[in-house]
Formats: sequence, structure tokens, C-alpha cells
Amino acid sequence: MIKRTLYFGNPAYLSTKDQQMVIDFPEKEKEKVTIPIEDVGVTILDHYGVTITQGLIHRLMENNVALISCDERHLPTGLHLNLSGHTLQQERYSAQIQANEPLKKRLWQQVIKSKITNQASLLAAICIDHDNMIRWAGKVKSGDPDNFEARAAAYYWKHLFAAHTDSFRRGRYEDEPNNMLNYGYAILRAITARSLVGSGLLPTFGIHHHNRYNAYCLADDIMEPYRPIVDELVLSIMDMEDIDIYDLSPTLKQHLLQLPVVDVMLGKERRPLMIALQQTTASLAECLLGQRDTLKLPQRCKPVA
Repeated sequence: MIKRTLYFGNPAYLSTKDQQMVIDFPEKEKEKVTIPIEDVGVTILDHYGVTITQGLIHRLMENNVALISCDERHLPTGLHLNLSGHTLQQERYSAQIQANEPLKKRLWQQVIKSKITNQASLLAAICIDHDNMIRWAGKVKSGDPDNFEARAAAYYWKHLFAAHTDSFRRGRYEDEPNNMLNYGYAILRAITARSLVGSGLLPTFGIHHHNRYNAYCLADDIMEPYRPIVDELVLSIMDMEDIDIYDLSPTLKQHLLQLPVVDVMLGKERRPLMIALQQTTASLAECLLGQRDTLKLPQRCKPVA
């Protein structure tokens, strides 16, 4: 079942009763809403007037809900996750920590090939030459020692938004549409971390990323092939008429929060992104345990004719 993503951008009092999330809007007298907690996958708190009880936080963690808090710029800055998301967690933690370098490099090779292939597919969809990207994807070796990821990224970002701007630079603090990309990637990161916890893995210990200050190295690894899904969503928003991309307005965020239900291909089957990520992280656990050799990774889902 696809879990719901809840966004709170106005003052609200959030509590729990009988396994339900109880939402009380103080600006609207006598209006309360209840939602089954088991139906929730992600909750985003984006207003300093939101109050949440410890009882509700406990219930959300019990149900492996990713709880995200935002700053004054409305960008996600904090992530609260369950610490015991799987019955065989100790076994999987051990396999993850003991994974050898050759295994991690082989897994990273699969991740990067999938990422570049999805980037190439998106460029093809907007009629940009992508043959070089396909060649680079095919040349990625274990651990990507030739850094085809960076080579592909330079070409990809140069052309992806060419129809909208001739001066785009990808960066956290660069001009639009980086604001939308940053927001979309933050949501993707939270969904990925939630899926990793649900698969009994620690989001901290990566197969490639290893920044000592990064608590979500593995999430940053596994989300890589899914990034082009965010990019395509941002492109679709930019193509809309009468929408201001310079301000992360509630309308803009409403479009970006559709990310968990965007379809991707996993093998021969279409899956919502949130479900696909659960299968990707489950396959990663099996690879670390020596039960399989390949990850289940997404392919960009072409629109239905």
C-alpha cells in the first residue's frame, strides 16, 4: 500500500488517540481531522506554529514514519526515524558493517550505471543527444574508478534545463530551479532513509559516501538512481503556465510532494517510487547478506501512450 505524505504549512496541534493522528487547526474553530497512523509514510512540519505531542511522535516511529522538520526558508533540515525497523535488524547491521570493499564497489557500479542510464533516458525524452551517456553507462567499472558519474553529470546539467535557461548551475545555493531540486532531493532522501530502516539497515554506513559529518551516507548512495525522477518532476513544473518557480509556495510544494507516488519501472513492473524504494533497499539487504548479486534498481517510466 502506498503510504500518505502529510504536509503542515499552517499552525496545527498534532496529537494521537486510538492509533489515529488527530489534527486540530487553531485558526479554524471546532475543526479536527483524524488520519490512521498506519496509512502515513512521511510527515512534514513546515511552520513554527505546529505543535506535536511526544505520544504522536512515538506512534509515528512505531509505524516507521519519516518525520521531517523545515527551517525558515521552508527547506527540510531535520529527519526523525525509527531505530528498530526490522525484526532481523542485528543480523543485517552486522552484514552491513562487515561488507568488504569489493562488494561495496560492485554495488556502487550498479548504482551509477542505473543513475546515468536514467539521466540519459530523461535527456532523450526532451530530444537532447544522449548517445555518449549510454556509452559512459556501459563503461562504468567496479567502484567507478574513472568517475563516469561526474563526467555524465557535467553533460547532463549543461543540457537538462537548456530550454528554460542558458546559465543553469547545479548547486545548493545557486539560482532557480535549484530551490525545487533541493526540496525534491530532501524528500527523496527522507523516503530512502525510511526504506533503509524498514529493511533493517543503518542509513549512516554507506557503500560509497563516507563523509564523517553525514549521518545518511547510505541513503545518499541508494537515492542516486532515483534523482532523475526528481529532475523530471521539476522539469514538468517548469513547463506549467502561471506558476512562480522563484518561491517555494504551497502550490509549488504540493507538486513536489507528489514524488512518492510517481511511477518508475522496476524490472518489467510499474511501481510508485515509494514502493520501488522499499524493494531496492530490501534487495540491498539481500546483497549484503550474500543472498543475491544484483540490486533492484529503477528505470525511468515512460509516459503511457
